[in-house]
Amino acid sequence: MLNKLKSRVRPCGAAFLDPTLSFAPETRRRRTFAIISHPDAGKTTLTEKLLLFSGAIQIAGSVKARKATRHATSDWMEIEKQRGISVASSVMQMAYREHVINLLDTPGHKDFSEDTYRVLTAVDSALMVIDAANGVEAQTRRLIEVCRQRDTPIITFVNKMDREVREPLDILDEIERELGMPCVPMTWPVGQGKGFGGIINLRTQAMTVFESGSERRPQDFDTVPLNDAASLAKRFGNEWTTAIESMELATGASPAWDHAAFLAGKQTPVFFGSGVNNFGVMEVLDALVDLAPAPQSRTSTTVVNRQPVVKEVQPDDEAFSGVVFKVQANMDANHRDRIAFVRMASGKYTPGMKLKVMRTSKELRPTSVVTFMSQRREAVEEAYAGDIVGFTTHGGVQLGDTITDGSINLMYTGLPFFAPEMFMTVVLKNPLRTKQLQQGLAQLGEEGAIQVFKPEMGGNMLLGAVGQLQFEVVQHRLKGEYDADIRLEGSQYTGARWITADSPKELQEFVYAYPQRMAKDAADTLAYLCTSPYDVRLAQERFPKIHFHPLREHAGLALQSAG
Repeated sequence: MLNKLKSRVRPCGAAFLDPTLSFAPETRRRRTFAIISHPDAGKTTLTEKLLLFSGAIQIAGSVKARKATRHATSDWMEIEKQRGISVASSVMQMAYREHVINLLDTPGHKDFSEDTYRVLTAVDSALMVIDAANGVEAQTRRLIEVCRQRDTPIITFVNKMDREVREPLDILDEIERELGMPCVPMTWPVGQGKGFGGIINLRTQAMTVFESGSERRPQDFDTVPLNDAASLAKRFGNEWTTAIESMELATGASPAWDHAAFLAGKQTPVFFGSGVNNFGVMEVLDALVDLAPAPQSRTSTTVVNRQPVVKEVQPDDEAFSGVVFKVQANMDANHRDRIAFVRMASGKYTPGMKLKVMRTSKELRPTSVVTFMSQRREAVEEAYAGDIVGFTTHGGVQLGDTITDGSINLMYTGLPFFAPEMFMTVVLKNPLRTKQLQQGLAQLGEEGAIQVFKPEMGGNMLLGAVGQLQFEVVQHRLKGEYDADIRLEGSQYTGARWITADSPKELQEFVYAYPQRMAKDAADTLAYLCTSPYDVRLAQERFPKIHFHPLREHAGLALQSAG
């Protein structure tokens, strides 16, 4: 039976690029992935342990120890340390087994899902963390749906096996049923809770024996080959017998491992373990190198004979290009800087090279270019497709901007902005701080922390969000980072739609008809504010040539091309 399992699961290398191409040896060493999960599934803890085992950090912080001096490396904001949650995505780079791994830790809370959605546009794969006690939860479903829309390959880690949890067969069944994605076990647990004995690694055909302790390293765990099944059966008794029987059922019911299906986002390898105890983490780290894809081609648009043309940009193309998927203000409180996070899509970056923002056709002159370990930064000596680099700027860069070396004319699309579902009116407590408030709202709006709307007819600024916690974070940051103490009051508006028209004349007529409903967001894109779903329907009937968009891409470019 064990030989049967061995034949079903084999290590698979990532699809390599043509080594004759100039940048291929470097780009194929890159792995860029996001960690996604429902809140409290252990995502940030797992992030810490991946960094620890790769050698990127020496001490793992504690997400829960809010009063301690150590916090999770990926949680750097003051409000994150106070609440013990992630409210902003973090970027971390590490080296492991001669590969460069770019890890993006995303907020688990649904109120910050828009930030997570944008991060998912910048990665080639995702690591999904599931709480073994709770199974597939609401936020997990939403995030997986985003991944499936982009056919993003997903590796699954079932966490907290050292607790009293559900049966692994039930968890696999739920993943397949709820997410519509076949599972292929790569490791299998022996027992659970107090009876958790370890995991069987189907790739290496060995069992790693579990021992509790957050300070243990991979070499501290005992590993026993499966050909010594008799001693394992004697050592773990009924837990071993039950595990072998359920493992045989799982592998018999699961499809054979198909690396191509995984890369197409149609199959997920599943690993079991306990992140807080450093157990089962190394198997995930190895899988990221062995299974996850190297940087892939990205779709862009260019103009040929005044007509938009879709172009596939290959990661080993010579010209430098990348897209800004995140802007973060005030990562360094001493310098009040702004970092534009750029996912490189092609070419090579070297210090001092000329850069161009394609939206404005202006030269980008960053004061520094860095890679990240959460809040820590290091100057970039060289970077390739798949890497995340940060450009320190003082403006002129927005979410979704395409950055190139100027030798190519193209723009990347696909960075989503969702129409907010909640609105609050901003009231400044001290009118003398108006300048600070305007600066803070402008930067936080460009950052994507919240959507900021300026009514065309004047009046107080409006904040739009998908969740209440967004308002609280922005209020906290305005006071702490910009010294602008605000009060948030209710608003009559319950939604917004970005608007476009087939002609400027039709758009102008609509604006004249609804002057009180017009506002512009941080990207200066025109939006129609509504007080109920019926508003949009009535306006649409009155102006059939106006297009109402619940989602927009960067700077309205996709809307304009779509009409």
